[in-house]
Amino acid sequence: MIRALKKETLDRPPFWLMRQAGRYLPEYRETRANAGSFLDLCYNPKLAEEVTLQPLRRYNMDAAILFADILLIPDALGQPLAYKEGEGPVLDAVRSAKELSSLSLDKLHSVLNPVYETVDRLSSSLPESCTLIGFAGAPWTVATYMVEGRGSKDYVNIKKWIYSDPDGFQQLIDLLIVSTTEYLLKQIEAGAEVVQIFDTWAGVLPDEEFAKWVTEPTAKIITAIRARHPDFPIIGFPKGAGGNLSQFVKQTGVTAVSLDTAAPLEWAKTEIQPHVTVQGNLDPILLVTGGQKMVDRIHHILETLGSGSHIFNLGHGIIPQTPPENVGLLADTLHNWKK
Repeated sequence: MIRALKKETLDRPPFWLMRQAGRYLPEYRETRANAGSFLDLCYNPKLAEEVTLQPLRRYNMDAAILFADILLIPDALGQPLAYKEGEGPVLDAVRSAKELSSLSLDKLHSVLNPVYETVDRLSSSLPESCTLIGFAGAPWTVATYMVEGRGSKDYVNIKKWIYSDPDGFQQLIDLLIVSTTEYLLKQIEAGAEVVQIFDTWAGVLPDEEFAKWVTEPTAKIITAIRARHPDFPIIGFPKGAGGNLSQFVKQTGVTAVSLDTAAPLEWAKTEIQPHVTVQGNLDPILLVTGGQKMVDRIHHILETLGSGSHIFNLGHGIIPQTPPENVGLLADTLHNWKK
């Protein structure tokens, strides 16, 4: 993984899968049931370590990603958060600059300390050949949940805020830049060897707003991390960026960029891969389907991106309906691949 991030071209790309620890695995569901709530699982270092390790035992990935959640930061800032069955995350929405007074950095690290302990435990328990990835949600994506109060299809409330009061919204983004930077620095100090910044809802913004609320905050976080840890490997994932991806890569300083499922491979090969390592981008629904169709697509991705530095992954996270045996077939296909 580290060699690929240093832009080496390898005979077999390293691989890991977004949401590789999760509800598709029966052992995860058992551990989750024993933990109590989802937040209890995130904040229990022993159990969070266990679910991080579970997919590695089955599939021998080249990297493990810390088990946590992108909404732990608003929780640590003091915004009430709950995960409701059938609804997902629910927060007390913040929709104006005046309401930001309820949020504070004062308890950030005391609330998130269990996450740092999980990273520390994993840095000792992972196989030496397996890279430990820390992560955080990007300011824009975390803000969408904070402002909408839950997942959204149209992002009306947050878009109304950025258009009607961009200076007020900037205060929220600035708070998230600082807290996300501090969060990632603590993960690095605890033993994370790579970090990924997830901007899941980057694709809902038009180009000028994308530059302001996706690219600029990510660039500030990366600059702050590199001031302490020069050349530290950072993966960006602005899902749905489309044609904005080229500028994102050039302006943020990411080491690698994760391609969503819709990113054309030939375009990524010629426009993106010469500048940074690319990661991706099998459709997660093909992983549900499995079979020869999936294997053929894996081969096509490997053949297309194999002439440059590449980390194999999905175009987004594994979904709960995924049969574990299909992940096994993917792992076998990758382990047996030779350029």
